[in-house]
Parts: sequence; structure tokens; C-alpha cells
Amino acid sequence: MVVKVFANLRDICGGMTVNVQPDGNRVIDVLEKMVEMFPPIEEEIFTAERTLKDFVQVYINGRNIVHLNDLQTEVSETDQFALFPPVAGG
Repeated sequence: MVVKVFANLRDICGGMTVNVQPDGNRVIDVLEKMVEMFPPIEEEIFTAERTLKDFVQVYINGRNIVHLNDLQTEVSETDQFALFPPVAGG
């Protein structure tokens, strides 16, 4: 599955997209595999309770997962997966 990453996550992942082969078919499985591939991403996206940090956004086919089944949302290889970190502005 191709995951599009944005802002500082691009630096961590080494590019705008990451090819991920998750061990399952849920959003959490994709994110866990990304942590395995890029350990520094963990502190950027997850809380200690293994939930998404405030303002971290995951979109599947243009829909925010909070409006779907959150981290348990099922995904397929052909889905568009986008991961946005918190971004501050001023």
C-alpha cells in the first residue's frame, strides 16, 4: 500500500510516499508497520495509549478516519492513504 506523508513526516520517511506492506488490513496495522520501518515516526503520531495524537489526521480515499471506524478502519491495497502530522501556523 502506498501511504502519502506530509510535512515533517516526509523527512522521517525519506520522501512523499512510503510503500507499506502491513501485517493486517486496518489503519492501525499500516501505522504499526510504519513505526517498524521508521521508529522516529512513533512519537510524532501516537500517544502512550496507542491512540493518534491530537491533530494527527489519517484520510482514506479522502475521508477522515474519525468519520469511519477510526484506527480500526479497514483498508485495501488500492485505497488512497494519507497521513498528516500536527501542523502549527501563525
